[in-house]
Amino acid sequence: MAGIKRNAFVVVGRVGMDLYPAPGVATEHADSFTADMGGSSANIAAGIVKLGGTASLVTCVSDDAVGRFCTNKLRHYGVDTSYVKSVGGEARNSLALYESRIKDHQSVIYRNGAADFEMTVADVEAVDYSRFGALVTAGTVFAAEPSRTAAFRAFALARAAGMPIIFDVDYRPYSWPSSQVAQEVLSKAGDLSDVIVGNDEEFGFMAGGIENGMAKARELAANSGRIVVYKMGEKGAVTFSGGQELRTGIYPVNALKPTGAGDSFMAGFLTSLAAGDQIKSAVLRGSACAAIVVAKPGCAPAMPYPVELDTFLADHPGPTDVA
Repeated sequence: MAGIKRNAFVVVGRVGMDLYPAPGVATEHADSFTADMGGSSANIAAGIVKLGGTASLVTCVSDDAVGRFCTNKLRHYGVDTSYVKSVGGEARNSLALYESRIKDHQSVIYRNGAADFEMTVADVEAVDYSRFGALVTAGTVFAAEPSRTAAFRAFALARAAGMPIIFDVDYRPYSWPSSQVAQEVLSKAGDLSDVIVGNDEEFGFMAGGIENGMAKARELAANSGRIVVYKMGEKGAVTFSGGQELRTGIYPVNALKPTGAGDSFMAGFLTSLAAGDQIKSAVLRGSACAAIVVAKPGCAPAMPYPVELDTFLADHPGPTDVA
């Protein structure tokens, strides 16, 4: 895991456009929307940079105004775009419309002909892996070809370069041709990874039922040196590492929305590990980042800078108790 301490990450996966109305407003009643960057991998990359790390995104964007919007937003957040490629034809960047409200929250995702699925083996082979300490990706990158084959090739190249592989399961059913394919491919990706982060439903999905999720996480963690973070929503998380099971709570806040928490958690967790924090502290800092994001509109713009994170931790009563 020494590579993580370089705090320099190559992140493989999608960037998209987010649109969201004012807090409390339903999409169907909105007169205006705020536009910003979205997409799990892009959000993770932005969160890492805001917390003091460096990140380069490997992806494809559509050769149109929305693709240029996404690329400009990546640069705005300080994410390196050297490996972002424009593609023509009918490919389009993904679009997410979601609301800043908890009750009756609605999210609508457009992923037909997604540009990020156009990523090829040649794209990941063009990356200079010596620039980075670790590779990060989210599960959606494996949902379609040629992106799936390209992502597994990136895994192989990262492994050859001696880099740890960090995998956010991030299962989104609408992106996959079938649940069976998703189960097989995501399980394969998990087996190849050094750090695996997912929620109880995602581990349960890979195991064939949510009741088997914890056992699946333990199974994956049996590999020496692997870290597995099993998130359980308001019940906190269980982190498996070095034969130990570390239980941590969450930081309660008045949530404005449910989106963006996982991406912010990953950014906080990785940059904390990079700073030399112990695993439990890193999980808690990731949880604090998640709490900050769900209490604000937007995803990338809501992710904290170090001063904001430190202030939150100093002012908050602390995480919930766990058994």
